[in-house]
Amino acid sequence: MFRRSDTAATLATALVATATALVLTTSTSAAAATAPGFLSGTDLPPHPSSPWYADAVTKGLPEFAPFCLEGALPATGSWHRDFGTEFDTGAVQVSVRSASPSAAAKLVGTLERKVAACAADWLRTTPGGTASWQDYGTLPVEEGAHVYGVHTSIPDSEPGVHLFGIGRDGATVTVVKWGEMGNLSHAPVADFKKTTTKAVNKLNP
Repeated sequence: MFRRSDTAATLATALVATATALVLTTSTSAAAATAPGFLSGTDLPPHPSSPWYADAVTKGLPEFAPFCLEGALPATGSWHRDFGTEFDTGAVQVSVRSASPSAAAKLVGTLERKVAACAADWLRTTPGGTASWQDYGTLPVEEGAHVYGVHTSIPDSEPGVHLFGIGRDGATVTVVKWGEMGNLSHAPVADFKKTTTKAVNKLNP
């Protein structure tokens, strides 16, 4: 015979299960909505004449895509932070929470190919320009990171140099782009490798 106490126990069990599911769902949603860890201005290569200024960490992609990475970064799951100095030197970090580690690894591959092809792609659309690039190698941090440099110049204009650090921790990918006037021989590669390592270590995968 089915008693009132049985009904009450069944109802209580169902309520507990529902509450547990809601807590788990809320926790998962909160984690997905939380920004990955980001660099601070003091983590960037020191500027000889200016401190670094950091904007707030902002959900979504920057208004203007980082040079060389136009169209390569997904808006979904993205966060960014802009950095600047009192002079021409600037930087941006973009981090993306991918659906899975394998999706993140695929995104890393796409970003690396875009940067490696950037100088040649830029030359095809810039008559009279000159460009070069350099692979500065990988870094042993989390699932790995890679550092590149790209130099571009057009007649009657200052040359530009850009450093890129691309890395991954689990399902989270980060890209740091640093740039100023100059060429690859002036780029602070050793300090930027430290910056890239810090960027990957600060991620919350």
